[in-house]
Amino acid sequence: MVRLLHFADLHLGAESYGRFDPETGLSSRLGDFLSSLDKVVKYALDNQVHLVLFAGDAYRTCDPSPTHQREFASRMARLAHAGIPTVLLTGNHDVAPSHGRANAVEIFRTLSVANIYVVSTPRVFTVETKGGPIQIVGMPWLGRSALTSRDEHKNKTIEEIRELILEKANNIVLGQVQELDPALPVVFLAHGSVFGAAYSSERKTMLGQDVVLPASLCTNPAFDYVALGHIHKHQVLHSSPLVVYAGSLERIDFGEEKEEKGFVVAEVGKKNADYQFVPTQARRFLTIDVVAHNKDPMADIAQAISRHDVRDTVVRVSVRVQPELESLIDEKECRRLLKEAFHVAAITREVEHPRRLRLGPDSSIESLTPRDLLAKYLEYKSVPTDRAGKLLAYAERLMAGLD
Repeated sequence: MVRLLHFADLHLGAESYGRFDPETGLSSRLGDFLSSLDKVVKYALDNQVHLVLFAGDAYRTCDPSPTHQREFASRMARLAHAGIPTVLLTGNHDVAPSHGRANAVEIFRTLSVANIYVVSTPRVFTVETKGGPIQIVGMPWLGRSALTSRDEHKNKTIEEIRELILEKANNIVLGQVQELDPALPVVFLAHGSVFGAAYSSERKTMLGQDVVLPASLCTNPAFDYVALGHIHKHQVLHSSPLVVYAGSLERIDFGEEKEEKGFVVAEVGKKNADYQFVPTQARRFLTIDVVAHNKDPMADIAQAISRHDVRDTVVRVSVRVQPELESLIDEKECRRLLKEAFHVAAITREVEHPRRLRLGPDSSIESLTPRDLLAKYLEYKSVPTDRAGKLLAYAERLMAGLD
């Protein structure tokens, strides 16, 4: 059995909700991401992991800063120097939009770093590990640029390009399967969206861009374990073979607030695989919703904040308040109440403007009787039908007495 560690979507350089660290001169959020990556490396070194698989998106962009490259490379070097083979797959954030440019992890292959394998084009290869040999079927991100740069595809629609990519992916996998040694265990390592997966917040940045791969591509019986990247939410899509999204190591934004972050450790043999999810204790994100309906909205805000442990969290506060009370909200005091937070992302106000009574397109004040106006008012106030009937009856008697 080969004990492998599968992680993905590091996105080093995603530094929203951080602050400048005067000691390092870097973003405090960079420390969060590196701390999670350190947990991956430490686990691999301390637990006799035979193979490390990274399923894509090392950096936030395809042009990482020298600092981000240094920090990532130093940790991959620790694995390599310890004799742990490490496979780096390119994801959509690692490749440039223009065809032909080097990807963000190409330098490892250029320098021929021992024990590090870069997969930037689809290929099949065998890795010798301390747990035995294992075959890797590598499927990096298949972007549109490689196709749209070719003359025969330049005038095709987005949908036609997607169909071509799906056809290409299917043909690649079928071809790769033909190259496999049936006696050795097989891992399919891929970066992309697979049909049936649940998205987290990154979905909003992928709408209109993603090519959703069919589930059948991953459930080929030739595979013993399928290691996926690209979707930040950890999940298991299929049990035999095991098809697993490791998820991201750190929370990127509030869309991932409730998701547990970490990596996967799997024991893989021929027609046999099991796994466990290992949390990284990522930075907490917290949303505090406040309904401030009292005459002192700050008391409501203080009470809501006191119900949460805000220490070391990235926190935002959303306050629903009536128009006449909005001016009583003291943002400086709110931030003082949140002083133990790692970062205050926002303090927003949702002013509850009262609904206006609508008479309808064919009605006007002049055309309605006092009883009609009262009936519409009671309906607007959602007064129960039986009570509204009694109130209207009393009103009719009063109006009759006036007449």
